[in-house]
Amino acid sequence: MMPMIIFNGDKLLIREGVEIYSSIPSELQSKVIGSSLSLPEIWQDLPPWSEVDETFPESGHADAEWVDLREVWRRCGDETFARAGTAYQYMNWLRNTKFCSRCAAPMSPRTEDKGLGCPNNYCKKVVYAPLHPAVIVAVERDGKLLLAHNARMPAKRYSVLAGFVEPGESLEHTIEREIMEEVGIGVENVRYFGSQSWPFPCSLMLGFTARWKSGELRADGVELDDAGWFAPGELPDIPPAVSISRKLIDDFVRRHSENNQA
Repeated sequence: MMPMIIFNGDKLLIREGVEIYSSIPSELQSKVIGSSLSLPEIWQDLPPWSEVDETFPESGHADAEWVDLREVWRRCGDETFARAGTAYQYMNWLRNTKFCSRCAAPMSPRTEDKGLGCPNNYCKKVVYAPLHPAVIVAVERDGKLLLAHNARMPAKRYSVLAGFVEPGESLEHTIEREIMEEVGIGVENVRYFGSQSWPFPCSLMLGFTARWKSGELRADGVELDDAGWFAPGELPDIPPAVSISRKLIDDFVRRHSENNQA
């Protein structure tokens, strides 16, 4: 059986800084307010989790601590982060979807799939865990990479541009719209790079590369307060390696390093 992932609100309990608990500690068992173990059998292939009362103190465990989900990757690695992210997305969805949005009846986990169903015969609404697609794009111009500072980021951290897909849009349309809205330039030669589940709270990040086509940079002053073109050896503070944004940046640096060595 996979290790139990224990949540306290939006934090996870890890032991000795390197692993998730294999079972619920005895002092936490009376605090459990929700668990995947109570769900129907079809749900049991998910990473098992339990949620404890958020009023439980975050101290008092000699060998354990509550950590943010982002910190789990640094402490425990890719595999644990992926399992914890999956568990968190389902837990958070179940926590926030207790009643039918159409008729307000209590929702119940389905036995035929991982959905929630309304019990009212006149309603019978079925819902599934949400997934919000977002594009993230590394734009290049003359051997330099477009990086910008988002007002919500740490003071000196820059990253590639990203935005959520809106109804009716293709991914290509979203890329063109987001980049034009945020920095006032057009792009071309859009190429798929890769994807990443990003459980904050339920995004699917779709990574692309692109090249500058037209226009001059102009940060929108709303989401972004600065933007610029950066050479591989002149990068500012950038996101940690857990994120696809960093993978896009690292790919840019690698490719240009290889070109310089050729």
